Amino acid sequence: MPEKHEDLLRRRAFWSGTVTFGLVSVPVALLPGNRARKVSLQMLAPDGTPLERRYVCPAEDRFVSREEIVRGYEVEKGSFVVVSDEELESLAPERSREIDLQRFVPREQISPFFFDRSYLLVPTGDTRKPYRLLAETMERTGRAGVATFVMRSREYLVAILAEEGILRAVTLRFREEIRSPDEAGLPETEAVSDADLSAMEEAIQEATVREIDEKDLADADADRILALVEKKMQSGRDVIPLPESAEEEEEETGKVIDLMEVLKRSMEEEGSSAESAGGKAGRKPDLSSRTKKELYEQARRLDIPGRSDMDKDELVRAIQERG
Repeated sequence: MPEKHEDLLRRRAFWSGTVTFGLVSVPVALLPGNRARKVSLQMLAPDGTPLERRYVCPAEDRFVSREEIVRGYEVEKGSFVVVSDEELESLAPERSREIDLQRFVPREQISPFFFDRSYLLVPTGDTRKPYRLLAETMERTGRAGVATFVMRSREYLVAILAEEGILRAVTLRFREEIRSPDEAGLPETEAVSDADLSAMEEAIQEATVREIDEKDLADADADRILALVEKKMQSGRDVIPLPESAEEEEEETGKVIDLMEVLKRSMEEEGSSAESAGGKAGRKPDLSSRTKKELYEQARRLDIPGRSDMDKDELVRAIQERG
């Protein structure tokens, strides 16, 4: 894979490791498979300054700094058991860079009710053959792999799916997170006649199409908001100009990168070896002396995704990779 593609994929990755099945080992990186909503309205002061989220202690009527905040589990209404960061770290599962596929099931056996977040599993390393072999075999046989893996000190249940030669990882909700109809308090259903069933079947059949139209998947609410914003931009109404420094930053960071296009391009260029990501980037800064809170603040300024779930070592790596 050309170095620029390898470096881009690694910098955008939430996790990197290997997918293993028997003697097959596939180096992969985990990339987000969903985009955030394209319309995001921010909270502003009357002068247009973006507002910050801060925590307030209602008992003392004051702001609470991040250094003062502790975590607690509510055992009864208003009664908490405090759990420290050190205790949480001691309970964290053993770190692993491996997704071990030990079970495969027909894809239709995994109910969509369990689907949580979708990610792309992209190949890394010098060869794509094991990746292609696994993806094409799973797709041809209609199988999904089920496994667990550890990402940022938390264990996830995950389904590995293949589509058009690309592997996707979908984190799954645990059974305890799925509510049953009884828990939702749904009323008991009434019996229906065969005539009513036949009429409903006919109505559904008439409305059935061979495949869904992509227009039906469009976000109409977002499109309406964007149309309103564009109209106001053109008329100059309710437009708050950016400071010059913010305009310059917008020009530098505003380009949207299509990760799927990068992945497909890298797959087409199979056979070329890439140097280690960051190998030519020069010496990385030494961050070992900084506290986790200092590292978190730097990660926040760099807008590193997933920073709130990272431990100190992961924050260091993420900041160094961001450069």
